[in-house]
Amino acid sequence: MFVRPAEPTDEKLLWAMLYEASYARENGIDSPDHLRGTPKLAHYVEGWGAAGDLGVVGGFDGVPLGAAWLRLFGPDDPAYGYVDADTPELAIGVAPEGRGTGLGTALMSALHDTAREKYDAISLSVRLENPARRLYQRLGYVDVPGSGQVNLAGTASVTMVLRLR
Repeated sequence: MFVRPAEPTDEKLLWAMLYEASYARENGIDSPDHLRGTPKLAHYVEGWGAAGDLGVVGGFDGVPLGAAWLRLFGPDDPAYGYVDADTPELAIGVAPEGRGTGLGTALMSALHDTAREKYDAISLSVRLENPARRLYQRLGYVDVPGSGQVNLAGTASVTMVLRLR
């Protein structure tokens, strides 16, 4: 397994991992390229490498199979797990063939180590039925009170936060 810092040249991989993380396929979006037309999702990746962006990429045998990254959002363009303008939001995606291998945990741990130097906390949004929610809880993320929401498809999600310092 390898984990390395994400670079601006990893933007195509981040789009692919956002596609995995956002249940886009299940929602009828047929490719990562179509996420660009969905502003609430596109801002997680569009222009990757801006000030404040942090991320890691990982996989096996030199093949990237996952990424975890942080972006800051403002109150005028909040993301799904927005807490405040000083708390970056986490996005993480692992390709199906990398799931259950420990890659997600390794990506999260590496990203937390890097983020701790720069940020006090990290937030994320997760569907209540997503198995990754257990990983987030194990790593110390807690639900933000009152953050539960149900989208138009009837799927419930919650914002979680991890205090780094």
